[in-house]
Amino acid sequence: MKKTKSNMGKYVGFSGDWSFKFYFGREENKPILIGFLNGLFEGEKVIQDLHYRPVEQGGDVENERKVIFDLYCTGIDGEHFIIEMQQLYQDFFKDRTVFYTSRLINKLIPRGYKGNTYELPEVYFIGILEFELGETEPGKYFYDVALCDKQSNRVFYEKLGYKLLVLPSFNKNEADIKTDMDMWLYLLKNMSKLDKIPDFLDKRVFGLIFDIGEVAKLTPEDKMAYEASLKHKRDAENTYSTAQRLGHDRGLKEGLKEGLKEGIAQGEHKKAIETALKFKKMGLPIADIAKGTGLTIDEIEKLK
Repeated sequence: MKKTKSNMGKYVGFSGDWSFKFYFGREENKPILIGFLNGLFEGEKVIQDLHYRPVEQGGDVENERKVIFDLYCTGIDGEHFIIEMQQLYQDFFKDRTVFYTSRLINKLIPRGYKGNTYELPEVYFIGILEFELGETEPGKYFYDVALCDKQSNRVFYEKLGYKLLVLPSFNKNEADIKTDMDMWLYLLKNMSKLDKIPDFLDKRVFGLIFDIGEVAKLTPEDKMAYEASLKHKRDAENTYSTAQRLGHDRGLKEGLKEGLKEGIAQGEHKKAIETALKFKKMGLPIADIAKGTGLTIDEIEKLK
């Protein structure tokens, strides 16, 4: 891979809110999103068409918290897909994914008599993450999560799923890329660094991506939006890195301070023991030694 001289690169990368929606969120580029989802599901589902839905989901009552998805669409078979691009690490990210799907499921329950059966459509959360989850499985780049029975490991409920792509953990070389999902992961991570379409990306949908993704072909409005998105991304990353560094420095200083206090306390305790032992050998009353050194009577009695 070669980098171009422009800091924007030759092709629009997938990272950032504008870029993500440029490729996946426009009606004219819908084949790209369909191709991505089919590559992700790897035959588990075959998506033939999608309909974009409003990304803002309000509550059932006034003042209830609203939910705004990055992308929300439905398949022609009634499936619901929430697709999110997450740039920076976030506490309780898993909680957020469950909250998002739970809120959507609640909205999908038919009102009135029809809702008495509780029959629900399929709901899937797709997360593209630019940070590691911090799990105990280093290098894991794909999480395919469903409600399962712990003893048999069989899927208990087939109409709810979470598919998470962890881009920093995906480090396959071109020679190791075999599946459609590998191709998508490679592209999601490296698009902004490429100067031509790799030979192994020979499917029509990838050709479409490289055709529309050339920075030189962007409209002036899209180019300005892309530049602003890149600046926002860099500013956010810099702010996050600065916060991490300051937190680390502060923690180090606090740790040194506490360590110094503990060291002084340990030194004073050791000195008190040495003094108490001398007094004890001199035959002074243990109660008086305790008052003078601050040690307990039990501690002094054990000294030899």
